[in-house]
Order: sequence, then C-alpha cells, then structure tokens
Amino acid sequence: MARAVTNNRKALNTAIAWSIGILIFFPILWTILTSFKTEAQAISDPPVFLFFDWTLENYTVVQERSNYMRFLWNSVVIAGGSTILGLIIAVPAAWSMAFVPSKRTKDILLWMLSTKMLPAVGVLYPIYLIFIKLGILDTRTGLVIVMMLINLPIIVWMLYTYFREIPVEILEASRMDGATLKEEIIHILTPMAVPGIASTMLLNFILAWNEAFWTLNLTAAKAAPLTAFIASYSSPEGLFYAKLSAASTMAIAPILILGWFSQKQLVRGLTFGAVK
Repeated sequence: MARAVTNNRKALNTAIAWSIGILIFFPILWTILTSFKTEAQAISDPPVFLFFDWTLENYTVVQERSNYMRFLWNSVVIAGGSTILGLIIAVPAAWSMAFVPSKRTKDILLWMLSTKMLPAVGVLYPIYLIFIKLGILDTRTGLVIVMMLINLPIIVWMLYTYFREIPVEILEASRMDGATLKEEIIHILTPMAVPGIASTMLLNFILAWNEAFWTLNLTAAKAAPLTAFIASYSSPEGLFYAKLSAASTMAIAPILILGWFSQKQLVRGLTFGAVK
C-alpha cells in the first residue's frame, strides 16, 4: 500500500525542487542580464543584478563584428545532420540488440558506453590527420560525422531501453502477417517508440549543439558553429564580459527556446516505460 504524503512533505519537496532549479538556471540568468550591461557595469564590484542602465549596444556590436546567421546555420546543420545520421544507424542496431539478443549484448553495450569515458584529446591528433587526408577539415560534413560518432553510444543505449519496453509479441504477429524486416522496423517498431525516439533526438541535438572541443579544433572559419562564435570573443586584448555575454545569449537562445517548447515531449520520452 502506498504511503500517504503529507502537505508539509509536499511543500518541502517543492521548495527543494525550486531551489535546485534556480541554482542551475542562475548562471544562464546572470549571463543574459550581463549582456544588457555596459562593460563597466559588467565588471563592477560589488556586482549589480537588476538595477543598472539597460542597453542593447552589446548586441549591436556583436552583429556588426560577426555574421551570426552563418554560425547559427552551421550549428543547425551540424546538430541536425548528426542527429538524423545517428538515428539511421542506431535504430537497426538497437533493434537487433533488443529483439535478437545474444550473450554478448550487454558486453557490447558496456563497451560502447565506455568509449564516452575516453578523453577526447587522446584521439584528436589521429582524427585531425584523417580529416586532412580526406579533405574534410573545417567542413560541416566532417563535423556531422564526428558529432554522430561521439553521441552514437548514447543514442543506441536510449533506443535499446525504449525498444525493450515494446512487447515482442506485437513484432512476432507482424512477422506472421508477412511483414519484412524493413517493414517491421519502419511501420511497427518506430511508430510505437515515437516518444523515446523524439526524446533521443532532442537530447542528441542538444549535445551536438553544445559540443565545443571538436568544433573548436576541427574548424577554422567555413564550418564554425556557435561554439566558435562564442570563443571568438576571447581575444589577446582581454575578455569583454558584456559582449561575450551577448554572444553567449545569442548562441544559447535557440536551444533554450527549443527545450522550453519540447519539455513535455522530452519528459514523456525519458520516462517512457518507467510506469506500467
């Protein structure tokens, strides 16, 4: 029998949740506020929070100095392309692990996940040389491939978890009705796992959007995404915090908006199969 939760316990849990949420969001809020300050107010001591002279000068300077839309388009192509390519590869892989399991399935999954623990700098040099040899250094194609590869273990793991929650009897019934393997995956499995696939897509898109190490080391100008756009405001002349905050706000705004409007779908997908 479930234990009743008192009103005091609910209030305490709500207060704790809000406190944690505010603590996590505060750096983002501070960055947004700093983007509307002058450089003098951005480095003032003690710092000013709300009561300052609001200005859009930093955004004007950033727009004049950089081609924001080019960086934005590069980020959209790289994050979106790596997500789609990753799903094309991960769906069949997760299907085979979920519905045609072997004794080595868990070992393979753990091995795939262990690759995420590898320091990225350890493989930077060989990948850099490979990209030069193939002629894809500083190209969106090269970054799409890299982003797909580094996030592929997470995509496979998440899809495997979602697919395991689908009754195998449904797939067996489709086979008895004459469905081919391709039809089974496309018309039976994929529609039933839409919440899980959607949340996987969103998470992978966010991870690819926020990736800085590979984008800064494998691009120069042509394929530079928004992470390089932010880094360009760290110069030998010093850090201009107000303008850097404006650039950061412009870089994170699209993904914040996407996360806000898709939070229901994301939560639904991440909890898919948790309650029966």
